[in-house]
Amino acid sequence: MNKEIKNIEYGLEKIFEGAQDFLPLLGTDYVEFYVGNAKQAAHFYKTAFGFQSHAYAGLETGMKDRVSYVLKQDKIRLVLTTALKSESPIGEHVKKHGDGVKIIALWVEDARSAYEETMKRGAKSYQEPLVTNDANGEVVSAGIYTYGETVHLFIERKNYRGEFLPGFVKWDSDYNPSPVGLKFIDHMVGNVGWGEMNTWVKWYEEVMGFVNFLSFDDKQIHTEYSALMSKVMSNGNGRIKFPINEPAKAKKRSQIEEYLDFYEGSGVQHIAVATDDIIKTVSLLRARGIDFLSAPPQAYYDEIPARFFEIIQRMGARGFGAGNFKALFESIEREQEKRGTL
Repeated sequence: MNKEIKNIEYGLEKIFEGAQDFLPLLGTDYVEFYVGNAKQAAHFYKTAFGFQSHAYAGLETGMKDRVSYVLKQDKIRLVLTTALKSESPIGEHVKKHGDGVKIIALWVEDARSAYEETMKRGAKSYQEPLVTNDANGEVVSAGIYTYGETVHLFIERKNYRGEFLPGFVKWDSDYNPSPVGLKFIDHMVGNVGWGEMNTWVKWYEEVMGFVNFLSFDDKQIHTEYSALMSKVMSNGNGRIKFPINEPAKAKKRSQIEEYLDFYEGSGVQHIAVATDDIIKTVSLLRARGIDFLSAPPQAYYDEIPARFFEIIQRMGARGFGAGNFKALFESIEREQEKRGTL
């Protein structure tokens, strides 16, 4: 088994060598959700998922149009943001999509270079390089659009010593439930419309320098009723992985179609987070009221939260198993059938 894993690892390393190095990414800096009630959402993620209070921005810190609560657990940072005025792109995003991921912030050494390199390769600008500062130093940020209204924001923080970002203050709270063992973001999955998967695969290859290191077609990921296609994109060091899904023709409507209909467009379907002990993490989450998808008999994908998050324990493997993927697909489809949207 160890030899088999080593062979897989070697194969992935050879694939990753093909990734271009014009956009070195150090990791995921944070993920920002636009939500209807940031304070209430923050309480939920603390209570149910064991995130800790980290930083805050709002009227008290000079933020006039929004309020943001930053939560942290090990290397994971979530930002929950709500509009303070009705005429706001944040409010419009929530009105159209509901609570969802708006910004995937990527930690880089040089945000200006990341922006310039991606723009000259065909990216659409979200934010030109911007320097913000306070007594703790400065942060450079710049952003581009990816699928739907989702944004990749490049964050350069090598000259900053503060809690999170300029404009934020430390969020002290007497209420900090214990963590549940979530370690870092393993991957984030994007759902895109009919015939758009290869377009976005090409975009990640040409604009971001990623490689497609794994593909699943509708012959591998299907049930009696529905199917999907997926390609997994990764940067050169393998730290950032973005699977991209699109619907596939079948007897009934797939869960990808359901997502696109109710989210009203392409977007982040779910976030997968890593743990060192999946049994302990899932047990703690169940005890805190988190509902999980039911798994098929003898399938080992029983530990998938129904909304936003997938829990993963990697034991040497860096890829994605077709069996795992199909088991998850079947589990979600059973829930879809209950909702009457299959």
